[in-house]
This record gives sequence, C-alpha cells and structure tokens, in this order.
Amino acid sequence: MGNLVFNELEISEVVKKGIAKMGFTEATPIQSEAIIPVLNGEDIIAQAPTGTGKTCAFGIPAIENTDPESTTQDVVVLCPTRELVMQTAKELEEVARYKKGIKIVPVYGGQPIDQQIVLLKRKPQIIVATPGRLMDHLRRKTIRLKNLKMLVLDEADEMLNMGFREDLDVILETAPKERQTILFSATMPDEIIKIADKYQKENVIKIRTTKEELAVSTVSQYYCEVKLPNRVEAIARLIDANNYKLCMVFCNTKKKVDEISYELRLRKYSADALHGDMKQMQRDRVMQRFKKGITRILVATDVAARGIDVSGIDAVFNYEIPEDNEYYVHRIGRTGRANETGIAYTFVSGREVRKLRELARYIKSDIKLIMPPSLSEVKAVNLEKISQDVFSVIEDGNIEFYIDYIKRELKSKDVSPTDYAAGILKLINEGVNQEENDILMTPEKKDMQRVFVNLGKLDKMGTRNMIELLKSAGVPADNIGKLDIMEKFSFVEIAKENARETLETLNGTFYKKRKIVLEFANDKKKDKKTKSNDIRKKRKR
Repeated sequence: MGNLVFNELEISEVVKKGIAKMGFTEATPIQSEAIIPVLNGEDIIAQAPTGTGKTCAFGIPAIENTDPESTTQDVVVLCPTRELVMQTAKELEEVARYKKGIKIVPVYGGQPIDQQIVLLKRKPQIIVATPGRLMDHLRRKTIRLKNLKMLVLDEADEMLNMGFREDLDVILETAPKERQTILFSATMPDEIIKIADKYQKENVIKIRTTKEELAVSTVSQYYCEVKLPNRVEAIARLIDANNYKLCMVFCNTKKKVDEISYELRLRKYSADALHGDMKQMQRDRVMQRFKKGITRILVATDVAARGIDVSGIDAVFNYEIPEDNEYYVHRIGRTGRANETGIAYTFVSGREVRKLRELARYIKSDIKLIMPPSLSEVKAVNLEKISQDVFSVIEDGNIEFYIDYIKRELKSKDVSPTDYAAGILKLINEGVNQEENDILMTPEKKDMQRVFVNLGKLDKMGTRNMIELLKSAGVPADNIGKLDIMEKFSFVEIAKENARETLETLNGTFYKKRKIVLEFANDKKKDKKTKSNDIRKKRKR
C-alpha cells in the first residue's frame, strides 16, 4: 500500500492549502496509517520515533475537526520538553494557516505563567503543553478539560522517563471519558502499554512504524575504535578532514556533555552544551546560536535533544553508544533529514565493540569500521582550503603592496621564495605558540567589564588557563584585560561587548569537575572586601 497523497484526502481546502504551503505533497508512512483513523475519531497507539512526521499525523485531523467558532479548549497535546512544545505549536499553526479563527497556545515552564494566562483568556481551541505546566493551569483553573474532545500524548516514553507519570494519570482522569486519546511513543515499555490499556478505548488502533521504514537509509553509518581519552581528538579530525559546518555530539550523561563541549571550545571550536540541568534562558540561547550557525557543534544528552529540528546537520557523533538502542535511531535521525544524505560516527573500544554489533543487528543496518583521519590527512585538507583562498585573493588583485614587501624581506634575508611561502603556510595551518606577555597586553580604548569568577589557585586556575577559558567562550585575546587570580576566586576584565555572552555561555559549565559561576562585579568596595576576607582566611590557615 502506497502513501497517502494530501491533495486526495477528504479534508477542507483551507487545510490542504496550509499543507501545500508547508511543501508537503505525499504523506509519510506514519501519517498514511494514522490520519484517516484520527479523522474518524478513533483512538490510536503508535510507535513512531522523532522525525517520522507524527506531528502532522495528529495535527492535520486536529485542525480539520476543530470548529473555529468554538470558545472551549477542545484539543490538548502533551509533550515532554519546552522545545518540543514550541516546535509542535509552530507546526500546527502552519497547518492552520488558512483556517481563520483557529487559536493555538503553547504553555510550558520557564515562561511567566501570567503571560500564558493572558493568552488563554482569548479562548484558544488547541493547547500544546508540558505536563508540569498544564498541571499548574489546571490547579489555577485557567485551563479546563471538561469540553476536551482530543488528548494527544506525544513522546509518551520520554514523559515517563522525566517523571511525569503521576501528572499524566491526573490529566487523563480529569479529561472526559468520551474523549479521543492519541498516544505516540518511540518505544513501547510495559508502562506505556498499561497507560493505553487503562485510558484508551477497547478498539484502539495499533500502529507501528518499523525501523525499516525510518529514514536511516539516507544516513551513512560508521564506527571508529577509539579509547575514551582520544575521542575528542577523533571528532576534531573528522570535522576538519571533511569540512563539516554543523554537527551534533551525543553523550549519555550531563556531566560528559559539559566536559566534551568544554574540551572542544579549548580546541577553538564553536561548541555549546545542551542538557536538562541548564536554565531555560541558557537552553534557548544555545538553540538560537546553533540554528543560526553561530555554534557549529552542539553537544547534547538524548532527552535534551528531543524536539530539536534543525536542517543542514552534516554529521552526528556518538561519543558513547546510547543506553537504549532506540536512542541510536533518534540520534542519527538528526542528520539526513528531508531526504538529504547524512553521516553518523560512533566511537567504541574494548567490550563496546560487541555492544555495537548487537545494536547493528537490532536496527538491521550495516555500521562500517573506519579509521579516523591522520594528522597529515587533516593538514592536507586544510592546505587545500588555504590554497583555494590564496588563489582567490590573487585573482582579486591588489596584492602589489605584499609583493614589494616580500621582495624586500627576501633581499635582506638568506631565504628562498619557496621556504618563505612554506613558512607562511605552516604558520596558517599549524599556528605558533604565543608568548604569555603578548596575550596579556591590556587592550587599548576598550570599554571593560569586571567579572567575578568562582575559580582560583586552589582549582589549579592560572593566568593562561583563565585566558583559555575566556577564549573558549568566544572572547578574543585582545578583549581580555587585567586578571586577578586569587586562592578561591578570581576577577577578570572583559570587553563589555563580550561580557554578557560570556556569562551566559560559561555559567553552569564545568572546569576540572567544578561548576563555573560568573557574576558582574561592579562594586569596587565589595571587591576589596572580598579580597581582604580571603587574605584573613589565608592567615588563619
């Protein structure tokens, strides 16, 4: 049986127009199986991972069946994370673009609840929410479920993993029994089956998008046998050798995410961390930077990455094999989206090789062994890029000043043109160790901001380490001013243009297993008091 063609569906022209505007003509497998039963009011339970088009599988019927004249909350969609709530609400709005009168409101934690209450007073028909924030509104009676017609649980397994089971029970028991219940889950553990048995109708329709139907065929999968201490180096070489512009690195723990993102920044890569312990403002900023291409590498946990839909991701790196085989499919599905080709690398060593083979059998896909690029291969690729840039500059002209300069230099020194050119290439390709005094020169005519850092000599923080830390957050060396490194803390001067972004980037990350805290230090008297207190404590010791 082929996939549905949207234009042939028995739905209103305004909804068809919205779907066409989104660029969709043919339904995905999950949409082909789910749309008609949902349109007909059936309960469904579907196993479908992220990236299979499930939002439209329930979204198209939800928009089609919603009355624009209704003043009650008719549809509630539950999602595990704020990111997925926002993404789902946006996609539903696109489907409803031409159906006037449909109002959709996302509600989630991290946003002032008063703002959401104002939007809810406009009587939206569709609510997209995280379970926790929906519970807040139910307690305040700013959302009422008595007229609910459709309840959707999207990524139900992740909601359980995040501890929302009790909230789900309250919501499902509060909603009218005659409602339509739609349940989507990437995996089908016993807890999900119990929820379906308890809260869905007896004639529930079961749908399973098999792994063979997933878009992994567009992703080339490789693994490298690399020990843990060398995996960041392997990632760096693969990125440089292949000139990847946008990448994701997956780790199993929040701690490892912080460590790897920090290591990548020390290597001068634009990398950010994303995990559940970060404040919502930080997570939003990280995602905006990644979507705009300002951040090239996003290092994330599996749960934090749920709901992320960014096009153009060149490669996915599995720093570790995921704890759940289904997570592997979710991870590699971040690349090779929208029928584009993608590539995924998994790093293993020792007994992990056996685990990888079991994973390959589980997903029924071939994961090929490759060797990471050698340093000479990486240098060769870099030289090729440099050479192309040089020839472009030559073609543009206006290089007479530099020709005259080189002639003067070669005349005064016993160096051949070939050696001189080779020295320039090596300098560009490999860099040169700068003297600390050069780096520490206080920038002239810079408007500086003094910042408190909770790291000092007891944390093995020195001047050079502090400079590297600030540079990893995107602060140019000449925008770093005076550094006061004390026993338990430090004060640093940063150009004001970099100060706020530095705080948002580094706060909550780690330095040698210690969580970093940065604060603006505008009160000079307070600084002196803090210093004298530190001196007194040293004397007592």
